[in-house]
Amino acid sequence: MSAGLCSISTKVSEWQPLETGISIGKDILELLSSSMYVDPMTIYREYIQNAADSIDEMRASVSTTDILGRVEINIDAASRSVTITDNGTGIPEDEFIARLTAFGGSAKRGRPARGFRGVGRLAGIGYCQELIFRSRSVGKKSVNELRWDCRKLKTILRAADTKDNLESAVRQVVTVRRLNNSGAEGPFFQVELKGIIRHRNDQLLNEAAVTDYLAQVGPVPFREDFSQRDQILAHIRDSVPLGNIDISVNGSLPIRRPFRTSFRISEHEQDCISEIEVIAVPAVDGGLAAVGWVAHHGYHGALSASLGIRGLRLRVGNIQIGDGRLLEELFQEERFNVWSVGEIHILDPRIVPNGRRDHFDQNVHFDNLLNHLAPTARDIARRCRMSSAQRKWQKEFEIRVSRIKDKLAILKQGAVGKKERRGFETQIENDLSRLREIADGRFLPQELSGLLRSRAYELSREVSRKLRLANKPGPLESLPGPKRRVYEQVFELIYQCSANQAAAKVLIDKVLDKIGQSI
Repeated sequence: MSAGLCSISTKVSEWQPLETGISIGKDILELLSSSMYVDPMTIYREYIQNAADSIDEMRASVSTTDILGRVEINIDAASRSVTITDNGTGIPEDEFIARLTAFGGSAKRGRPARGFRGVGRLAGIGYCQELIFRSRSVGKKSVNELRWDCRKLKTILRAADTKDNLESAVRQVVTVRRLNNSGAEGPFFQVELKGIIRHRNDQLLNEAAVTDYLAQVGPVPFREDFSQRDQILAHIRDSVPLGNIDISVNGSLPIRRPFRTSFRISEHEQDCISEIEVIAVPAVDGGLAAVGWVAHHGYHGALSASLGIRGLRLRVGNIQIGDGRLLEELFQEERFNVWSVGEIHILDPRIVPNGRRDHFDQNVHFDNLLNHLAPTARDIARRCRMSSAQRKWQKEFEIRVSRIKDKLAILKQGAVGKKERRGFETQIENDLSRLREIADGRFLPQELSGLLRSRAYELSREVSRKLRLANKPGPLESLPGPKRRVYEQVFELIYQCSANQAAAKVLIDKVLDKIGQSI
């Protein structure tokens, strides 16, 4: 090997296994908690996800899906605390401490569970002063508790002392105990966050905000009055492990998905779902990668974020990954994503959510999903443009109808001269011609096109009839010729100079009334 700046001897030993100890510093706790879960609301998703897996485990243990999975969330704003309790299997006593102090060692990996990285339970550390886990397993009466002192942990993490590693930090902040003969029965798992820190308008303690968030993200059923519910379920039920659970907040009725057949799009306008398009995405090497649905509606514009339904969304294990903006890259004009409504359920286990569950690991299987969804996004964009164009043409149609009727009223008034009258008649004919062009537009739906053609025809007949009536002598005919022409010229100037011809007509009507009284 030639000599150089990084010359290496040609005498090389064999590769040897690493024999030194591995140092895992205390800072890993910060990376796995507050640094990973930057949106406070995601802590609810993480704990609901774990609850859903535990409830599924309970259902599997008795070979039935009929067990009603329940999660009760109690928010106490006064004491700044939250408890999340599920009726799943709980954690066996002999595994309780080991499982809750393991890092990245989840037993769920490789199984059809929603969470598998073994860090989701740490989500609350960065948002409260104490994090407590409680559990009673099947067939037991005692309750096991494990408490994280999050204030002390933050102090340890801020300290410059590098002697503390992961294990020593955990030993300093985690304590455990057992409560015997608690009186209640049945397995459960509970998370309690005490001394919640204020973040983003105190969303974590906002009952309405938590309910809205879980209605979008959680594995909860559709509303009973959602007309398209049965059609959607018929398409996805056999492929998707829905694992629906009843989630209630402060004793409220169980949360339901936010989808509705009709929904408000502005203060004075509503839209409704007119069609459900079902989707099946093939996997790279056969089988299904995903199934889903898109709800087509009027596409009148961007949907309000407050509806909780806008955007194409992705779900794994019936829990939403990311938010409604995750697939906006599929649209050439990203704005059209927020005009859309739909959900895609991922089935291929090789399409994996990233650690923060706000997106997916990038691989050929995720690319395959995007490639198959791209035509759906293009179709939605086409519908958006069509709807926008139709509203534009309908608006122009109505403007020209109104303009024709204003001009007919002016002609009937009989206050302008022959030259100005011919000008108005020409403008009316031009507007009628444009109405026919709009009605025959090839991009209009057939039903709408027929309706506009019918209206244009009826208006044309009305114009012919009123123009004949307008040829009769007007109110100025009784005036001497020179005086009549002066009035006609003044009235023509008023119409020409007025931005609002309807208002100008009202003024001239008053003048004509005065003239009539003076004759």
